[in-house]
Amino acid sequence: MRRANTAVAPSRTEPPEAAAGGSPSPRPEALRTEFPFELPRGYVDESGTVHRTGVMRLATARDELIPLRDDRVRENSAYLSVVLISRVLVRIGTVEDVHPGVVEDLFASDLAFLQDFYRRINAEGHSRAAVTCPSCQESFAVDLAGGGRLGES
Repeated sequence: MRRANTAVAPSRTEPPEAAAGGSPSPRPEALRTEFPFELPRGYVDESGTVHRTGVMRLATARDELIPLRDDRVRENSAYLSVVLISRVLVRIGTVEDVHPGVVEDLFASDLAFLQDFYRRINAEGHSRAAVTCPSCQESFAVDLAGGGRLGES
């Protein structure tokens, strides 16, 4: 037997907090699922064009599980990061079909950058990193997504 809900819903014109006598709370921030980045060196495609900017999206549970069934990963566990990174890259420059072969052709420093970027946006929820100036020892944050010119903070 179900109980009938006898509570009166607040008016549609006033937020529930206002109906309860409280002040309206700020709207929750929209979830950011895509993060732009700039590669340290850049992906060089078959025509010789260098692509440095790109977009990575947040990973899903499926993104982390499916590579475990890949035969290349079973043979060589180091290949896991190649398959995983290729699943979450939306684009690199004008290349929108980012597959493991594209990731294999990245320079090692760019792959390391993307692995760290993946960890930051999926575990920490942002693309900022705390750094310390080696000259003056001042601490500040930089955005690994890039966008600024070299030497700017």
